[in-house]
Amino acid sequence: MEFSVDIWLRGEVHATTSPLPPLARAPRAWTVGDVAEVLTSMLRAMDLAKNPDADPERPIALRGFSWIVSPFEAGGVVIAIELSLGAAVAGPFDIAEGELTRLIQGVVDAGRVPPSAQTVH
Repeated sequence: MEFSVDIWLRGEVHATTSPLPPLARAPRAWTVGDVAEVLTSMLRAMDLAKNPDADPERPIALRGFSWIVSPFEAGGVVIAIELSLGAAVAGPFDIAEGELTRLIQGVVDAGRVPPSAQTVH
């Protein structure tokens, strides 16, 4: 499935839209691993928007950001994340709000392991 992420960087006056890498499963069949891929892709897109010359494969730590799952007016839900770099919104995804919230919480809880010194944030 293909989705995009809208990115707003602090200090910028406009947002940009970037595609997210496709996932094999539909959102209703997502696992914690799938959601970790979505969040990692969102954070990587933000980093590349801010630092286009950075290594596109440098490690991403899934911690240190605020997130929320919100209903989308045309159906489905979106994931919104915010950190000091800016904000990003991806979706809409065809999955129940409570289920996606539970999956994201599982990803965030698993990410509480101290990151390497090479991570973006």
